[in-house]
Amino acid sequence: RELHARVVSNRLRGPGALTQVHYRACNLCEALCGLAIEHEHGKIVGIRGDKEDPFSRGHICPKAVALKDVYEDPDRLRHPVRREGDRFVEVSWDEAFSDIGQRLRAIRREHGNDAVAFAQGNPVLHNYGASIYAQTLLPWALRTRNRFSSASVDNLPRMLVSRWMYGNQVILPVPDLDRTAHFLILGANPMASNGSVMTAPDLPKRLKALRERGGRLIVIDPRRTETADVADAHHFIRPGTDVFFLLGFLHTLFTEELLHLDRLPVPVEGLKEVRALALEYPPARVAPLTGIAAGTIVKLARDFSAAPSAVCYGRMGVSVQEFGLLATWLIDVINVVTGNLDRVGGPMFTSPAVDLVAIARRTGQPGSFDSFRSTVRGLPEFNGELPIATMAEELEANARALIITAHNPVLSAPNGRRLDGVLAKLELMVAVDLYVNETTRHAHYILPSTTTLEHDHYDLALHAVGIRNTARWNGALFDPPAGLLHDWEIFLRLIAEVSPLGKAALAVGKRVTPRTIVDLLLRAGPTKLTVAKLEQSPHGVDLGPLEPRLKKLCRRIELAPAQMLKAAARVSLSPAGERVGERANQLLLIGRRDLRSNNSWMHNSHRLVKGRPRCTLYMHPEDAAPRGLESGQVVRVTSRVGSIEVPIEVTDSVMPGVVSLPHGWGHGRPGVRLSVASAHAGVSMNDLTDENAIDLSCGTAVLNGIAVEVRPLPDPLPLREREAPASSTSFAAPPAR
Repeated sequence: RELHARVVSNRLRGPGALTQVHYRACNLCEALCGLAIEHEHGKIVGIRGDKEDPFSRGHICPKAVALKDVYEDPDRLRHPVRREGDRFVEVSWDEAFSDIGQRLRAIRREHGNDAVAFAQGNPVLHNYGASIYAQTLLPWALRTRNRFSSASVDNLPRMLVSRWMYGNQVILPVPDLDRTAHFLILGANPMASNGSVMTAPDLPKRLKALRERGGRLIVIDPRRTETADVADAHHFIRPGTDVFFLLGFLHTLFTEELLHLDRLPVPVEGLKEVRALALEYPPARVAPLTGIAAGTIVKLARDFSAAPSAVCYGRMGVSVQEFGLLATWLIDVINVVTGNLDRVGGPMFTSPAVDLVAIARRTGQPGSFDSFRSTVRGLPEFNGELPIATMAEELEANARALIITAHNPVLSAPNGRRLDGVLAKLELMVAVDLYVNETTRHAHYILPSTTTLEHDHYDLALHAVGIRNTARWNGALFDPPAGLLHDWEIFLRLIAEVSPLGKAALAVGKRVTPRTIVDLLLRAGPTKLTVAKLEQSPHGVDLGPLEPRLKKLCRRIELAPAQMLKAAARVSLSPAGERVGERANQLLLIGRRDLRSNNSWMHNSHRLVKGRPRCTLYMHPEDAAPRGLESGQVVRVTSRVGSIEVPIEVTDSVMPGVVSLPHGWGHGRPGVRLSVASAHAGVSMNDLTDENAIDLSCGTAVLNGIAVEVRPLPDPLPLREREAPASSTSFAAPPAR
């Protein structure tokens, strides 16, 4: 049975060589592309798209092929290591856990539970064992308020809007991309990101199909992105002004009576309040702020309302700006008042095999917000986590120890340089990670886990936001290296060290594995699938297109939550104009995605970083010319919190007044053991972002629309001839503290 499940086809390649093919989904991003991995004698010889996968149909992106590089990476840790002076040395698991446990217990006894902080990164979402233990059981055992994650630089506004409008933060609308007639995108670049809160493999083919069936694709973005390049129309918008564009859009819908509320399956409350808000912002009033002509805003609204079906969709570029929560809310308001929500071709809701909404209801967990606040700035918690923008100051004020997993906030959090310095002063830092990277180089212990190909997996979160209902069990391809633990086994051991019930949890956990838990969740779900049944379908199971189900999810739509109306009161045209307007020599910095990058952690694959440098600053010719700048020239970019030096690319793909830098780079730091990444170090955008710049409504960091100055370097020598940033490819830690 195992042979049938894991080795679906094989063939002879040369004398005596047996090539086996293993089928699974790639879980590096949200697309869930099916893979066919060819391997011989424990070695990967090829990775291609699985043509029999009903969802991805043979499509993969360059990152999937790099799974081989992660599995074989010589820089990857395969044993626990402990800091000794300026170096890391291998230790046994028992020795590591014993010392960590003693030190954690001592810190908690003397300073309280909040003296131990916990932080987790985005990859936890893509590892079901880590999700179950790192997001639930370990926080329960630690009982600390100093918890942080990547949510507050990502999807926090999206989940809060769902909580307040539909009653639960996991009721997430997903574009019915394969059937829509009109797709309006703000602040998202799915051609590069492969989708976000929208699991949709092969976006190029799907967007092409949209246009071939007569549909329209419209992109609103400060940059002409890869998605804008294939769109019917693209309109530049000044960074940070999406809220004004959307209010002007709604003004047209209300004043011209372009509403279709009769299409909705549940009652809507709060229409009067939203109408009153929108009427304050006619297109002629918001046009000077956004940079989009009033007539264009009116036409976009009319076309959207007139389409047979339509989706307004926004993601990261919308979330991480000053009014990101409001803009995310207004996107949903547009989908509701035009009658597109929960309608074929509009934003719909999945019917996943593991029903997260039902689980949240059974456990009484609609999500929490503002149940407590950070001690320094008084920022609200979300889901028991504080905003990452306050992580450095909260660690300084309250914490002496940090447990961190799959997270690199030195590169991903605002003002990463400040956090870098704070981490160097902790009494104890424990990292569950594969690498010695920019963050984990400060750890006293690094506990490495198995990689994607060495453990099984079921995507609990991503199947719940798919543009089609699917399910797929992913078996392990390789056995773990001798002595290596899975993430969940590491967390279980940590729980045993810090909780009075830890020993009992350890005993139970050895019997109730993540596989057992997922099997129970599948059996309780609407499809009554089991892990065993999914193993019999190695290419995945197609459960059909999205179907209207809002009536089952909520009794009414709260169109005007009190929290949103309170936040809207902060929107004032005059102050906003000053915030987003330009001073002399000032430009607005935005981020950008790249198909071959995955935040900060895939840069140690040579196949993904080779070629022309991608960590460059995009600048419009109208901004470059008066500064005497040319493509390839190294410039100094300065914000309130710091400065970086980076080559520029002069391009009209960004609007005048805007510069763009990719995130996730900046690897050239002492003690980092990433030989390929350090050789292609780049610079970190988050050395410029400001931890004091937040969306005051929810605590999300502002990462787009950062005011910067760009100047040529006084030193005429090119970067390669000047002193490069310090880097190291040896197995050394930063200097002892």
